[in-house]
Amino acid sequence: MGQALWRLPPRQQLQLQEELADRLADREGGRQDQGRDGDPQKRAPQPCYGPDIYHLLRTRMGGKEQHGFIDLEMLPPELGITILSYLNATDLCLAGCVWQDLGSDEYLWQGLCKSTWGHCSIYNRRLPAGFSYRRLYLQLDEGCLTFNANAQEGIDYFMSKGILVDHPTELAKFIFYTRRLHWKMLRIYLDERRDVLDELVTLHNFSNQFLPNALRDFFRHIHAPEERGEYLETLITKFSHRFCTCNPVLVRQLGLSPDAVYVLCYSLILLSIDLTSPHVKNKMSKREFIRNTRRAAHNVSDDFVGHLYDNIYLIGHVAV
Repeated sequence: MGQALWRLPPRQQLQLQEELADRLADREGGRQDQGRDGDPQKRAPQPCYGPDIYHLLRTRMGGKEQHGFIDLEMLPPELGITILSYLNATDLCLAGCVWQDLGSDEYLWQGLCKSTWGHCSIYNRRLPAGFSYRRLYLQLDEGCLTFNANAQEGIDYFMSKGILVDHPTELAKFIFYTRRLHWKMLRIYLDERRDVLDELVTLHNFSNQFLPNALRDFFRHIHAPEERGEYLETLITKFSHRFCTCNPVLVRQLGLSPDAVYVLCYSLILLSIDLTSPHVKNKMSKREFIRNTRRAAHNVSDDFVGHLYDNIYLIGHVAV
């Protein structure tokens, strides 16, 4: 319900507000605001880009005024979950003291766990009697804080609590569906655990994606190192093979290969640095980029390489 209300067109939103205002006026005994000249004037609702939550809540509460905190149970479930998702573990515990019914709602904590940490090994096991998703949420939050200080200690913490299983696929899924891990510690961990990195790459689906956009998506999950080296070469190599695997038709039509994609990825990274760096005064032109790229990738057409240049020029760096 909550999500459907948010998608109403502005005209229907205004109509909804007018209906809510009329219902409130009827329940309050037909009271009307008085104008300066003494004539009653019906106050028209102010136009906005979403339904008036205040009027919606008062309608559901029978038109009664509410002072202090808004009871989240009066909100649509989707909106209540969204509000709570912005709180950290400490604030959620404090909120549970204010809204006690929500604080003890295991379905709520289960939703918060799975919306924040999309995959954990413990989700797929039979849970013991007395299992608490609220306790699990606090353990997941503690484990992420530990990981962001020391990656291996964080993973060891998750395993000690039975949250994760020491298997590359399980660890890769946990990393892929989690946004609470600091990218620097994650980069250090993946550099040490290449088996987890291999599984993490296979979770990406680059089907029908333009090459620069796919590379951005890849580096959004697996951050590129700040300097060129063996780790960067490994990442680009794994990406090139995965991109070709996901796009067999495109590879056949354009005559691409993992080696050609590797060359194009390196060209895109260098072009991104050239066009976005304030220290580079003479920017590479489109003609220069096509000429330099064709020297290394002979089978790629000029039009395709030109589209690569346009994408970087308009959208920006591929590895920010």
